[in-house]
Amino acid sequence: MNFEKQIEFDKVKELWGDYAMTKSAKEQIAGAEVILVESELRKQIRDTTNSRKMIEKLGAPPLQDVEELKEVLAGSEKGECLTPWQLERVEKALTAVRRLKSYLDRGKLYGNPLAYYEENLDAVESLGEEISRQIRNEAVDDYASGELSQIRRKIAKCEEKMKEKAGQVMRSNQSCMADNFYTLRNGRVCVPVKKECRMKIQGSVVDKSATGNTLFMEPTAVGKYYEELQELGIQEENEVYRILYTLTAMVVDAVPKIQENIRMVEKLDYIFSKGKLSIGLHGAEPLINTERRVFLKDARHPLMDPAANVPLQFELGGEVRGIVVTGPNTGGKTVAIKTVMLNCVMAQCGLHPACQKADICMNNAYLCDIGDGQDLAENLSTFSAHIKNVLEILEDAGKDSFIIMDELGSGTDPAEGMGIAVAVLEELRESGANFLVTTHYPEVKEYARQAQGIINARMEFNKETLQPTYQMVIGEAGESCAFYIASHLGMPDRMLQTAAQAAYGEEAAYAYQYGEQGGLEKAGDAKPKKGAAPTCKKQGAKKIIKMKQAKYGESCQPKYQIGDSVMVYPDKKIGIVCTPANEKGVLRVQMQGKKIWINCKRVKLHVAAAELYPEDYDFSIIFETVEYRKARHEMERKYTEGAIQYEE
Repeated sequence: MNFEKQIEFDKVKELWGDYAMTKSAKEQIAGAEVILVESELRKQIRDTTNSRKMIEKLGAPPLQDVEELKEVLAGSEKGECLTPWQLERVEKALTAVRRLKSYLDRGKLYGNPLAYYEENLDAVESLGEEISRQIRNEAVDDYASGELSQIRRKIAKCEEKMKEKAGQVMRSNQSCMADNFYTLRNGRVCVPVKKECRMKIQGSVVDKSATGNTLFMEPTAVGKYYEELQELGIQEENEVYRILYTLTAMVVDAVPKIQENIRMVEKLDYIFSKGKLSIGLHGAEPLINTERRVFLKDARHPLMDPAANVPLQFELGGEVRGIVVTGPNTGGKTVAIKTVMLNCVMAQCGLHPACQKADICMNNAYLCDIGDGQDLAENLSTFSAHIKNVLEILEDAGKDSFIIMDELGSGTDPAEGMGIAVAVLEELRESGANFLVTTHYPEVKEYARQAQGIINARMEFNKETLQPTYQMVIGEAGESCAFYIASHLGMPDRMLQTAAQAAYGEEAAYAYQYGEQGGLEKAGDAKPKKGAAPTCKKQGAKKIIKMKQAKYGESCQPKYQIGDSVMVYPDKKIGIVCTPANEKGVLRVQMQGKKIWINCKRVKLHVAAAELYPEDYDFSIIFETVEYRKARHEMERKYTEGAIQYEE
């Protein structure tokens, strides 16, 4: 299984990657693995320490992403002419290198070894100055060369002459102008001429208005300057390309130096990202050993809120190779073992662990079994997944391994699970590996107390507040505190006594009871009487109210008659019954402008028909339209062509 994901080192990498600027450094961080060469590991940790010290002295280094620069260099090497925008990217990158050199040079005042990377950087100042002089605002500057400056002055003068001539034509032919301003159409200076004055103005029509009443004409005097402007434009374009090709050639010559700069920037970015992470996590430089010794002072889980995180004290080494951690649920056992391994992995990747002080041994493998591991695709239960993972761990375990296992032997019959847990611990002990396991089995605690090279540890738990303290006490076995927690959360005494009887026997159950303080107290006459009613009922519990079932034939009481005035709920509107209720209790009510079918349970008698109408009253007057009644009357009196539709 992926140990990085199980201990959340992948999330630490994500946090670490956020401190990097370059794509290369981010990729290196994503692929970072534990270092197995001691000299390399010590160098990486020194780099982390030195980068943190330099950041604390001088602030964050002026690093920037270099991916755009790589693309520019690739294009120049293919023979492409670099655009002004691309040349500006080169100039900005060289400026960043110059600032980085200055930053590192200041670090020499503090004797920081990282400062001497400055000697491997070359700002290629001549190239940067030349680009800065000739390129500005993503365009070739007017003063990039004397020739270009002269051409652009002529262009400006020519454009001014064109505007001047256009103005003269408009002033001398005001009656023919449709507007008082000349305009640019298709790059030409045009005057707005009325359609009927077309022949009075010498020149060519360039465009016309949407209505066709105005013609935009380029006067002949202006056209002469336009031809000159076109020639100057060609000269300008040639000079601009000459300058760009010259600068591109300079960039190509400097490619080896710039590529070395890129390599150093990416390397320094990776190094400084470790220093930034150390500052962010309040880490400390660890000592490294190969004597299988682990010591952590005030260790914290790097992903937890520092304000809420309780520092962990941990020590493993000497004759002790394994620790069995016990304690209550939610007591922090899993977080504790993950914190230990996570800090060890960070240190062996060249990072500062999140603690105040650390002495960590190198491990050739980090193996862990955390979580239930259920996999429906592979038809694995919780226990099967645990065993499969445990067997893989035991196969890979060696004297230089570090192993953590959570809830060892869980997920099956307690007696058999306990036996498997002891067998696994025995295998781990014989492998010589360092290991941490959590369990609730008292037999496993007893095994750890007696076995050589293994000791117990417990997570402290405040029985008064039912809150874990997240402190690990090495050398003592803990208790699960299940009865304490259940009692404080309101479980009745009768249930606790049943639980105690099942767990410890009948005598223990009747000899003790859980009192108001959540502790075991002498009961005396605590034995409940057989057949007695439950002694505890939860107060304030919501009660389910079941609906009453009506007897068949009594679905509608009282029986509503035609003409009864009823109130319809929930709108509380008045209607008149026009069809009595059927066997399903549904009747028809005449509302204002419509008739509706409704269950009798949603209506209530307002005024009975007997109180509203005389006997033998013709209700068709109320319920039928005049047209319908007239047609029905005619049909009853004589034969009538056509048909009438019964009103539903």
